[in-house]
Amino acid sequence: MTTNSPASGSDGGSQGFALLDVRIQRWIWSEGWTALRDAQEKAIPALIDADRDVIIAAATAAGKTEAAFFPILTHMLRHEPDIGSVLYISPLKALINDQWGRLTGLCDSLDIPVVAWHGDVAASRKHKFIKDGRGVLLITPESLEALFVRRGTAMPGLMSKLRYVVVDELHAFIGSERGKQLQSLMCRLERTVGWRLPRVGLSATLGDMGLAAQFLRSDNPDLVDLIEAGNGGQELKILVKGYVEKPARAAGQPEIDDPEVEDLAPGSTLEVAEHLYKVLRGSNNLVFPNSRRQVELYSDLLRRRCEQEGVPNEFWAHHGSLSKDFREDAESALKDGSRPATAICTTTLELGIDIGAVKCICQIGPPPSIASLRQRLGRSGRRKGEPAILRGYCIESELGPKLGLSDSIREGLVQTIAMVRLLLRGWFEPPRVGGLHCSTLIQQILSVIAERGGATAGELWALLVKGGPFDGLDRNDFVSLLRHMGDKQLLTQDSSGLLLHGELGEKLVNHYEFYAAFTSDDEFRLLCEGKTLGSLPVSHPLLPDQRVIFAGRRWRVLDVDAEKKVIVVTPDRGGAPPAFDGGGAMVHDVVRQEMRAVLAESTPVPFLDQSAAALLAEARDYYRRTNLQTSQMFQWGHEAVLITWRGDAVNDGLVMLLATVGLRANNEGVALTVPGASTERLLDAVAKVGEMTDLDPVHVLAEAKNILREKWDWAMPEEILRKSFASLNLDLDGARRFAATLSHPIRVCAVKLVLE
Repeated sequence: MTTNSPASGSDGGSQGFALLDVRIQRWIWSEGWTALRDAQEKAIPALIDADRDVIIAAATAAGKTEAAFFPILTHMLRHEPDIGSVLYISPLKALINDQWGRLTGLCDSLDIPVVAWHGDVAASRKHKFIKDGRGVLLITPESLEALFVRRGTAMPGLMSKLRYVVVDELHAFIGSERGKQLQSLMCRLERTVGWRLPRVGLSATLGDMGLAAQFLRSDNPDLVDLIEAGNGGQELKILVKGYVEKPARAAGQPEIDDPEVEDLAPGSTLEVAEHLYKVLRGSNNLVFPNSRRQVELYSDLLRRRCEQEGVPNEFWAHHGSLSKDFREDAESALKDGSRPATAICTTTLELGIDIGAVKCICQIGPPPSIASLRQRLGRSGRRKGEPAILRGYCIESELGPKLGLSDSIREGLVQTIAMVRLLLRGWFEPPRVGGLHCSTLIQQILSVIAERGGATAGELWALLVKGGPFDGLDRNDFVSLLRHMGDKQLLTQDSSGLLLHGELGEKLVNHYEFYAAFTSDDEFRLLCEGKTLGSLPVSHPLLPDQRVIFAGRRWRVLDVDAEKKVIVVTPDRGGAPPAFDGGGAMVHDVVRQEMRAVLAESTPVPFLDQSAAALLAEARDYYRRTNLQTSQMFQWGHEAVLITWRGDAVNDGLVMLLATVGLRANNEGVALTVPGASTERLLDAVAKVGEMTDLDPVHVLAEAKNILREKWDWAMPEEILRKSFASLNLDLDGARRFAATLSHPIRVCAVKLVLE
């Protein structure tokens, strides 16, 4: 399927260019630019006086970095020799490295230092900024946190010349623990310097500009200038291929001269890998499976195909558990231009790292979100006149007597279709906001105490909660949280009332893992002949002679040092993908509603291949034959099933509310299942939920056990833990409202267990 996005307008002249410092003008001409881009024209007058907050939303490769820094650097040069500093905050170290290279050429011509600051940067480079305090500082939230903790008393002097704070990839922060940490850090920066710092957000994907403004400046979002740059007209080509899962290689499948591969990869996976090999060879591309485990599997299969053909490898693994060297090898291969390269990757290549132009984006299985898919597609079709290309691959189960509801309606394929259709309409998920984020509040309390050498409860309340980033928490809960932190030996209080680190708090704050607000599994370093290959989380024991796949290659385990968290390996022909799959993203209400529309229609979907179209036809036929267009509740063997067509926040909320009336349900995507229940019992329970007036999460989650999700959840009182979890993961009110709509008579039907 081919589609075109709307073309943007263009100004005849350039008023913004005339406002820039003459040295920046000369640099622009020296680079061969004939005109400023839309985002740059709009951003210059908004940013040049450092008197407001600004969000710049534009497509990938639309020049957002220059849109921000041309006016920012002009403002700094107005005050030379006291040019001051600007803080650029990025979600990725790799993006910092990329932007350092991008900004250095410009800033060298202006005699403005550019300093990258993260764990891989030499201390000598960082010392230059500490000594001078001027120029552009590129940093991650974790490294900024470390500055507050380790150099708290020096921060007022270090940041005394700060003029702007720039947040890149703004959408990557909104609604997350890391984003709440960033909000807190920005507030603390302003308290440190003593004035309101202009905040600049850059993003290619923002579902709701109002929510983005609320995130950037929560106390006054209406005053944030919103710049949405026009996207140039671009052709988009889409093809989604369907596959039926086969347990072993069958006739017609590609020959793989390795029985271990057949054990490792189902037949349909081999078919996908073979198609990727045929269509991607000779060009630059990005392939996005849905987990690091799948990244390793497809990288290995594609590398082996190159070896079988006797050609140089064109396929590279890229994910966050790989060492810097392996990641940079993949990035360099993509940038090189002299040889074709395809990266099989996770979200690490979704954000704005410069990897040059790629021909197409391949998505295996449904994407994590439409916003993520849009971000990925921004990598393709960046050369003038070239279309953006999306190739989707959906693997569905073979029909059989034990086929479940999800397989019967081809849920993965239908979700992919729904997401692509919504993408073409220009809709994507708004970030989930309003969470309490008490886990990150605990981290910030400990960080402020480290920065100041102690703090009173009143000071912490005024800085972090009252009118601050954690203002959703009431005073009683805040006091309860502090007391519980004392019980956990995170805090202690001296005779004057000053809060200090307790014994455990001191130990944890002094560990390098403290600076990250998010949690991660224990990671083991992989060593081969003394060289670090990278790291991976290990949730199961590893034994000598076990095989793993890592960096697209196969290794045999020689030794495991649990104390030092080191795995020694040697190259090997065997191997199985390491068990470090990432969790799936929560599906939005709008996506599930669109899935229902896809199934209810009879018109062909133009971007499906013949196999995918046949799978969709099976799903639509099942939808019609079982009356799912009018029936939402039915008996499936010994289970009662309720199809909600709602997102996971509502479904999970409904599961919790049903538990309060004595029914144990499971969220299985488009539907809830209740083992051992009748439809009559389920209908009665749903009616009770629809009449509920008390949705207090302390009561609703009273029996919930698996709610320790965030890094510091273990350190909060049980009641606050439930409130925080519900605010981040559940839509209890939406669940109650959905149940209320079913309080009227609904159609209940019997569903056949087997497709005929």
